[in-house]
Parts: sequence; structure tokens; C-alpha cells
Amino acid sequence: MFVAMNRFKVFKENAAAFEAMWLARNSTLHQMPGFMTFQLLKGPDDAEPQLYSSYTLWARKADFEAWTQSAQFRAAHDRAEKRAPLSVGQPQFEGFDVLQTLSAPLAAREAAE
Repeated sequence: MFVAMNRFKVFKENAAAFEAMWLARNSTLHQMPGFMTFQLLKGPDDAEPQLYSSYTLWARKADFEAWTQSAQFRAAHDRAEKRAPLSVGQPQFEGFDVLQTLSAPLAAREAAE
């Protein structure tokens, strides 16, 4: 498996708009072979600037790389380039090969929801 993350540093005054943009977007990730899950992560509220990270889990690194070459990727990022910037600079990409996975039993995960 492969984890792809982008770290964003967002101006405090833009945090609500940044979150709204992500939560309202029409994602096509589910259309991509090998896509497993996505999460938008928010860092501590006392951070300045506010920290966020997008987290995607892929079956294989090659699946993630195919996404970055896809029409869906270009469309998603074309929309982003047409908006006024909400963050400090460009996001910082980090990619990781998964070496180990541990999961709670299903009953424990369901109880936490």
C-alpha cells in the first residue's frame, strides 16, 4: 500500500473557507483503480498558520502515480488554480510505502463511531 499526503499551512482567517472548499468539492477519487480511502486532517487549533493534511491510501504506488496523470487529477487541480490562495505557499507532498498495518476489531471501530 502507499500513502500520499499533502500538508497545507492555511492563514487563520482562511481556515473556514479552506474547510468549506474541501468539504463541498466533487471528488472523483473513487473512480480511480487502487484508491482505498481519503481523509482531510486538521492540526491543533492553536497553530499559526493552521495546519491541515490530505491523506489518501492507495493499493499501490503505481495507482497513485496513475491518478496524478489522469484527467480527473487535472480537472481537480485546475479548479484549485482558479481560486484565490487560502494557504501559505504550495502544499508539501509526502509519500510513504506502508510497512505495517494494525487495525482494531470491527466491534471496537463501530463502538467508536
